[in-house]
Formats: sequence, structure tokens, C-alpha cells
Amino acid sequence: MQLQHADKLKYIKVSMIIINLIAVLFVPGFIYITTRSIYDHFMARDFLQNVEAIPNDPFQLMFLAAGLFIALMISYFVREHHTDNSIKIIYATIVADFVISIAIIWILNFNYNGVLFLVFANLITYAKGNKGKYLLMFLAIASFLIADFDLIGLNYPLYSIHDYIAYYDANTQKYILALYNLMISLNMVAFIIYCIYVIQEQRGTIDEVSMLYEKLTQANEELQDANVQLKEYAVITEKIGETRERNRLAREIHDTLGHTLTGISAGVDACLATIDKTPNQTKHQLELIAEVTRSGILDVRRSVNKLRPDALERLSLESAILELIREMNSVSGIKIHFASKVETLKFDEDEENAIYRVIQESVTNAIRHGKASNVWISIERESPKLLLTIQDDGIGCKVMKKGFGTRHITERIEMLNGTVQFDGSDGFAVHVQIPIRWGEEYD
Repeated sequence: MQLQHADKLKYIKVSMIIINLIAVLFVPGFIYITTRSIYDHFMARDFLQNVEAIPNDPFQLMFLAAGLFIALMISYFVREHHTDNSIKIIYATIVADFVISIAIIWILNFNYNGVLFLVFANLITYAKGNKGKYLLMFLAIASFLIADFDLIGLNYPLYSIHDYIAYYDANTQKYILALYNLMISLNMVAFIIYCIYVIQEQRGTIDEVSMLYEKLTQANEELQDANVQLKEYAVITEKIGETRERNRLAREIHDTLGHTLTGISAGVDACLATIDKTPNQTKHQLELIAEVTRSGILDVRRSVNKLRPDALERLSLESAILELIREMNSVSGIKIHFASKVETLKFDEDEENAIYRVIQESVTNAIRHGKASNVWISIERESPKLLLTIQDDGIGCKVMKKGFGTRHITERIEMLNGTVQFDGSDGFAVHVQIPIRWGEEYD
């Protein structure tokens, strides 16, 4: 019966060794494969902008991790074949296990610390004497708690396997995360089972195992929380990726060029009407058109590189809206009326971008398609929503067909979980509701 029990412990420990070997090689191996893919697809610049650190040589890192794990196995076999000899050999090999495990965790930049469970298992099985045993136990537990990626990453730039996982599409991320978390969970489960068998064999270690079990439970809860966060992150990444890759340039350049060209067209029409009668007024009008054109060119350049309009880079949201109104009033002859019942128009960047672009596109459509003379813009708060209405007195449209501009108005607002309604029965109206993330700074 004792032999069977010892065999079970041996098989469990061998399983832990295999799991840890796979996990230790998985981190550098996955990073190496992903790095090659990044280079092959010429994505290095985009990738480097989103990470804090990268390993110097992922290929060399893989061999270094393998070499340290072989050293760990040598220490294991020395201890296994000298269990009847001096306690010094047992403690020397356990200390060697501890040092090698810390070295593995260090070169992996704390992306995997499960190898310390092998140290825990050896401590429980072989350590004799209260002083040395409790000292090594304390060091091992302290190392496990300290060797946490999120904790170390607060003060030092570390490369993260999650940054490399995020390089792939959302569907692939789920499978990679599942595999990565499965290795961590299997290692924990194997260690817990090992502890149970040791407790049955050595009743004197029950207090130490209980303490470790409590720590493992806490670690498992943290792992579950991390899994939830990773799932949420994968969903957000997928949504952002779909919109960013498919629509960014088309939407931004359309908004900017549409606004600028509409202003130029309306200004030129005004010049044609006044050129014979009032040349000085026509010259002044052309100067305004030139100013709008230069501003539009700058905005197009900025839109190619990023999502935020030039006006919002320089001004607050309210000032940017007023500048937009001033420009359109000066070059097109249309009268734009603006009223805000919100004391301070200050929101998150994505919310301000959406509000500004919706107003810009709606005013442009009122001039280009609606032939409007007046546009009324109103903003008010109906907590927790922001209500934005753009109404014109143009020709309207009885049959609503969504074009490029209105389609992207809808997409922008839906990205913020808001709603848009279009009404062409009396002029044309755009009704927007956005669940603003109101904070103290907005009040």
C-alpha cells in the first residue's frame, strides 16, 4: 500500500514537471513565433507602439529557459537518488531548485511563475526540521507572491505575453488564452492533488499545506478575475479592430473633405453672384475660402494619421463647434444657430470626436443636399444621456436612404452604445442619444 502511495506521488510530480516544461517553453516559443510573424507582415512599428518592452532575443531566450529547466531536472534527480543520505544534500538541492526557479521566472519576465509549485512540492516532501523548513517555506511563498507580473510591472517595464496574444485576431486570442490558462490551471490542480496525498502520508505538514491551499485559492480567484478581464478585453479589441481597420480612413477623410468642399462650393457660388457687382466683397469671400481650404488640407493630413480632428486638438469641444459654425457661416451664407444646456462640454476623447463629427456631417448635408438656409443645433443633458439635435429648414426627404455620411454617423454613435434617428418630414433632423460617461470633471 505504501509503495502504491509513493508511486502516485511520483506520477503526480512527473506530471507537474511535464506541465511546467511545456509552460516554460511555451512563453518564449510563442513570443518567438509571434515576433517572426510580426516581422514577416511588417507590423513591427505598430506593435512597438503598443508595448512597454520586448525581449532582446526571443530565440536565445527559448534555449536559456530550456537550459535552466534541465538544471532544475538535474537537481531533482540528485535529490531523488540521495534521499537516504545527508540532509545537507536535500537542502542544497531544494535551495538550487529555488534559485533556478527564480532565474526561470526572471528571464520569462514574470509571465509564468508556476514553476515555484515544484519548489513547494519538494519542500513539503523532503524538508526536515522546523527552522530550515519554515524558512524555506516562507521564502518560497514570498517569492510566489512577489513574482507577480502586474505587481512587478508597476515599477519596471516588462514584456508581456498578453501583448503578443493581442497581436492575433479575437478568435485566435481565445484559443491561445485558453491554452495558456489551461497550463496554469493544470499545474495548480496537480499541485493540490499532490498536497492531498502528502497530507494523507504526513499528518505533521497539514498546517503548511492549509496555508498554501489558501494562497492557491486566492491565486485561482485572481486568475478567474484575470480571465474575465481578458474576455472583456478581447471583445473590446475585436470591436475596435473591426471599425478601425475597415472605416478609419474612409470615414475621417470623408468627414473632412465633405465639410471643406461643401464650404468651398457654397463660397464659390456666392462669389459668382457678387463678382460683377462688388469685386471687393468677392475678394474678401475668396480669402475666406482660401482659409477654409488650408484648414481642410491640414485636417486631412491629421485624419490620415489619427482619428481626432484638428479643431479638437487645438480647442475645447464647444470652441471647436463654434469655430466650425463661424467658418460655415462666413463661406456659405447659411445661418447656424447653436444652443447648449450643458454647462461644460467636456467629455472623453472618443465622445467628443463623435459629437463633433456628427455636427460637422449634419451641417455639411444640410448645405449640400438640403439646400437649407438655417440650421439649429441643440445639446442638452437627460441623465445619463446626452441629447444632440441638428435640425435644418431644407427640402428634407420623404424616403430616407442612408448614404456614406449618415451610415458613418450611425456607426460612430453605435460605437458609444448610443442611438440615432433621422427625420426628413420637415426639413431634415438628426436626433442623437449618447450614454455619456459622466464624471466629476464634467459636472
